[in-house]
Amino acid sequence: MAIKKPLNISRRDLLNGVPLMIGAGLSSNLLSGCAPAGESPSARTIMNSVNYPPGELGMRGSHEGSYEVAHQLAWQGETWATPDKSAEPDYDVIIVGAGISGLAAAYFYRQKFGADKRILVLDNHDDFGGHAKRNEFDVDGRLLIGYGGSQSIDNPASYSAAAKQMFDDIGLAPNRFYDYYDRSFFASRGLKEKVFFDRANYGQTALAESVIDIWQAGGDPETIRAAINSYPLSDAGRTGLFDLLTKPRDYLEGQSIADKRDVLRTKSYEQFLLEDIRLSEEAVVFLRKEALGIWGMGWDAMSAIEAMRMELPGLSELGFTETYPTPSGGEEPRVFHFPDGNAGLTRLMVRHLISQAMSGGTMEDVVTAQTDYDALDQDDRPTKIRLSATVVKVENNSDGGGVQVTYVKHGAASLANAQHVIMAGYGHMVPFLCPEVSKAQAEAFQYPERTPLVYVNVAVRNWRSFEAAGTHRLYAPQAFFNTMRLDFPVSMGDYTFTQSSDEPTVLTLQYIPIVPGQGLNRKEQSRAGRHLLYQLTFAEFEQKIVEEMTEALGPFGFDAEADIAGITVNRWPHGYAYEYDEFEDDWSFDSETGPHILARQPIGNIHIASSDSHASAYASSAIDAAERAINEIGQS
Repeated sequence: MAIKKPLNISRRDLLNGVPLMIGAGLSSNLLSGCAPAGESPSARTIMNSVNYPPGELGMRGSHEGSYEVAHQLAWQGETWATPDKSAEPDYDVIIVGAGISGLAAAYFYRQKFGADKRILVLDNHDDFGGHAKRNEFDVDGRLLIGYGGSQSIDNPASYSAAAKQMFDDIGLAPNRFYDYYDRSFFASRGLKEKVFFDRANYGQTALAESVIDIWQAGGDPETIRAAINSYPLSDAGRTGLFDLLTKPRDYLEGQSIADKRDVLRTKSYEQFLLEDIRLSEEAVVFLRKEALGIWGMGWDAMSAIEAMRMELPGLSELGFTETYPTPSGGEEPRVFHFPDGNAGLTRLMVRHLISQAMSGGTMEDVVTAQTDYDALDQDDRPTKIRLSATVVKVENNSDGGGVQVTYVKHGAASLANAQHVIMAGYGHMVPFLCPEVSKAQAEAFQYPERTPLVYVNVAVRNWRSFEAAGTHRLYAPQAFFNTMRLDFPVSMGDYTFTQSSDEPTVLTLQYIPIVPGQGLNRKEQSRAGRHLLYQLTFAEFEQKIVEEMTEALGPFGFDAEADIAGITVNRWPHGYAYEYDEFEDDWSFDSETGPHILARQPIGNIHIASSDSHASAYASSAIDAAERAINEIGQS
């Protein structure tokens, strides 16, 4: 469908560095971020200063101004002359990257060497947190908070002793989330996961029960059959899907366990479904994106053995008896989620490092505390976080007595000196920044390929259409957005999750630009998807949002013009850190063996952190990488 007229949606995008307001009839309250007089006391003003990144709408994540210098360096070979001297005193340590790993490195450095040590954290974005981004909306005077990247603290019982100590010191008690996350919210309202079949790919629009959800919950065959029969698939596609879910058998019968393991390692799950199970192409496509949010890649590029680990259909009767390790205490429920995702974690870290930047003292009050961004970089404080500063060169002094860091801010190059440097950003950039990297180490840095992804937060004035459709999450096998969902039901501190469908809330739409069906492997798909992502404009995302939400939920009362209050597109061309998978990586590669081990070796007084250096896309790995890098300093 085409948009007939501009929508009454507040958004702020950047065009050549100038704020551009698009649309007609925009509410003055939405533009200013000011709550109308007389509104609920829990509402507070956002976007009330020139510099308040969480309140910026439009294209965020890797936003305009955050990546251009790095692209000029890596793509065009541009250089910036290092100034003759620094305009400020030397630092004890400079940390490149203000994400989870960089902020954790600042914490561990202070713990090891003292809170009075001079620490400078540099980041190319206008906000701290890295992928752990916070989005705020003011909808008719009500504050809404969403996560723009790193989502949750996964299985905190398995975290290292150092990470758990950090949690204690910054005031984070994971067990409290059991009280804050309402695990019965959706079920008590009869809201289920459903499947959205879009007209462009299936010839008709359909909203149906999720057969995978039913199967995973142990649904009986007739319930599974009823769900599948409502799908716009051919008879062969429906029959194959039904047999796969209800008639498990050993599809590699007669082969040894060793041979079966080799098959599962050398085939993608899609290949296994097509070649060994003989499932139809349309049924395979239906399953392709089921784990897209976990791996950032479809099952055409991920191994069948990984699908077995995830207990996907068709693999349960192969005769494997080995079990795969689970975190200490078992798999924990996914409840460890701030309203702003892991931005809540990074905000606690920032408050611990620079108390003047944020009021309060608990994990509850940090949810609605407002950051004073001007307080992050003050001369009279030992720890500084300098944003919108892109590092372009990191080099050990010739006498071995420290490191020079050149960075670009507001178009001008500046120099900062330190005894040590922690590289806590995107690993691919290290060889471009550090001229002393050996050829072998540079190749190790280039081995992985981060996965591009987009989290779109849509603030809506009500969610009655979801309630009418009986769903809280839609899985779309082939549409542009592979999932649309209501936000996680978390209430903590002064922030209360919506309790009625008449109230405003945040919806999260996920887009991951995979390129299946073209013979591309996982890394090639990531590179192709990244280039595609850079070409998509905010207006194109907005168009897709309106089209797909209208098609899926319009029959249930959704009205884009009336319901959408704001949109933030969190674009991450370099998203998930690369994790090894047997289908395309050496079978021996794991957390302790692989190219990342060589890549993270110190380069003189330059040390390597970030989740890339642990080949793991989880917050725990980012924290552990920071501790390892700081311990290297202690040993040098």
